[in-house]
Amino acid sequence: MTDEFASHGRCACGEVRYRMNSRPMIVHACHCTECQRLSGGAFAINALVEADQLDVLAGRPEAVPVKGTSGKLQTIMRCPDCRVALWSHYPGAGPRIAFVRVGTLDEPNRLPPDVHIYTSTRLPWLELPASARAFEEFYDPAKIWTAESRYRFKQAREA
Repeated sequence: MTDEFASHGRCACGEVRYRMNSRPMIVHACHCTECQRLSGGAFAINALVEADQLDVLAGRPEAVPVKGTSGKLQTIMRCPDCRVALWSHYPGAGPRIAFVRVGTLDEPNRLPPDVHIYTSTRLPWLELPASARAFEEFYDPAKIWTAESRYRFKQAREA
């Protein structure tokens, strides 16, 4: 399902380079305490895309299992040299869905967040834009995602 979107990304040292071949299904700004800890920032920005829409162009990302606050393992794909997280596979979405760290893209400005999630643990000094779609916890994808994105997600999970 390659479209005209292609976006390139890389780790900090440049050892691992990749291309995301399609537009994301949705882009999350996640304010949960786990994303704060793992990103070292106020939130993580993840673009959800089918794992088969990622091409590794150089290097070999290393799969690092990390136990989340749920007690379940997520797999973080990291550069084996600089250890930057490039994308993750979360237990709820499975290995066929990649949560690409938008900050690793060459042009992260192309993918602003569609939604802010887990804002109940948002750092209090961070103000969201008045126009932002924000949820204290998670949301119902059937109400937020486009029909195309829901279809893509379902197809990827069933592949």
